[in-house]
Amino acid sequence: MKRSYWENIAPEYDEEIFDVRAQDKKGLITKEINKIAGKDKSIVDIGCAVGKWLPVLSPAFAKVHAIDISAKNLSIAKKNYKDLQNVTYQRSDMSSAKPPFSGYDAALCVNAILSESLMKRQRFFYNINKSLKKDGHLVLVVPSLESWLLTRIIQHQWKIDKKLFQQKLPVVEAAKRYADLQQGNVEIDDVATKHYLGDELDLLLSRSGFELVTRKKINYDWNTEFVEAPSWLQQPQPWDWMAVARKIK
Repeated sequence: MKRSYWENIAPEYDEEIFDVRAQDKKGLITKEINKIAGKDKSIVDIGCAVGKWLPVLSPAFAKVHAIDISAKNLSIAKKNYKDLQNVTYQRSDMSSAKPPFSGYDAALCVNAILSESLMKRQRFFYNINKSLKKDGHLVLVVPSLESWLLTRIIQHQWKIDKKLFQQKLPVVEAAKRYADLQQGNVEIDDVATKHYLGDELDLLLSRSGFELVTRKKINYDWNTEFVEAPSWLQQPQPWDWMAVARKIK
């Protein structure tokens, strides 16, 4: 997604953007963060947006560096968490040609590698690697393509929120979306957004110089996917993928 998208949405971020921290009812992401934390360690929050994770990171690490592509997001984060004395801020694009910083013990990246551009995603993964020390840890959360497909299958079979899913597309647009889907790019609010297969994510991390420590589902309620989720729809739940990985090269 382009910088202009995030700058425009920043004032309504809380209303428009899914709150992963609030919806992770089991606190699985926080638990993994705490496993790699330390009072002598530093962490970079990559794609911090308006700073939802800063209250978790600040007490657990000696130094927190919050970065985001949007200057407006960073301004909101600074205002909301001005009492956190060990947090610094930087506007930076992680899909740029060169890594903007280095030398951190850990990195958190929650639903930030969303670009439909393969080149930008490759640069993003490369720059995450370069931001970390050898043996540094990454906690990464990305949208699940399997979950997106499951949601559409359930919606189609049981006609849930039927009016919201009855969009008829011109032939050219339908063909484009079909081609995008084969790369894991699906439309979220009419914006092409990268979603990941679990095995794809494992491979990407390996090719980016990481060793996978664990991969887990971050499950959400069905009311995060449907306006009128039927009461019988309980399990399985929709999910994002969380991967914890260690930099090995």
